[in-house]
Amino acid sequence: MKKHFSLAALALLLAGPALAQMPQDAIYMPKKTICTALMLGKSDWNWYWENTLKRENYNIGRHTTQSATLMVAAGLSDRVNLIASLPYISTSTSAGNLLGQKGFQDLSGWLKINAVRYKGFSLHTIVGASIPVSDYVPSFLPMSIGMGAKTASGRLLANYKHSPTGLYVTAHGTYTWRGKVQLDQDAYQFDGKIYNTNQAALPNAMDAAVRLGILKRTFQTEVFAERFACVSGDNIRRNDMPFLTNNMQATTVGWYGKYQPHNVGVNARASYVTDGLNMGQSTSFMLGLLYQFNL
Repeated sequence: MKKHFSLAALALLLAGPALAQMPQDAIYMPKKTICTALMLGKSDWNWYWENTLKRENYNIGRHTTQSATLMVAAGLSDRVNLIASLPYISTSTSAGNLLGQKGFQDLSGWLKINAVRYKGFSLHTIVGASIPVSDYVPSFLPMSIGMGAKTASGRLLANYKHSPTGLYVTAHGTYTWRGKVQLDQDAYQFDGKIYNTNQAALPNAMDAAVRLGILKRTFQTEVFAERFACVSGDNIRRNDMPFLTNNMQATTVGWYGKYQPHNVGVNARASYVTDGLNMGQSTSFMLGLLYQFNL
């Protein structure tokens, strides 16, 4: 039943030739340019993986997550960009008596650096961090709007673009450190043992992705495959609710597109979880409005 909330689906535009800009691409805004984006997203599922068993839960029916996210990006230089995002999230189910949560989730930020650039090849380092900004209940899964932990991440991204055609391929890998979470309970069970504490240590996580697309002056389109996995953790117990310490994994495929001939543009994303562990098999959609201005 666990739902993984990923901000990787959110995008920003690029100044000058208007291009989408995200923490997982090789696109940069020029110096002294600020870009904003408002993203509306929806994700739902009714099948999930309880450990490796794929099943339904008729007590909750279809689980739905909706989000509205504001993202801002600034060109500190032509090769260094700063990106920040803040999502407002709400959850609901079509059956049962579990009440959904809603509110602002985590404030996230990334510093993206174009470290190596040679002809069509480039190598990038991206460091990020996030912190919860509201008093939501992280252990109330799957209705919680987030995991409630402070995080820090490091990403290495390689990109090659064929300039005459605009065809590009991007690959990246990330490691995320996640801190402890304060619980609304005095004890919890992890891997068959009882821990008499109100703090739970979340497992760290890794992700990797490959993207193939075309990037032109006014539009971008790509297909992608992503893999997310915790480096440790336990499994959802039979007929039990998910918990923060679960080993969550997912393989996701999807499409991203953007059209922006001038300062104002739109972008969209669709994705589907093909395989997972301790999480829902979700279908997700995102639609965004983009705007850029120069200082």
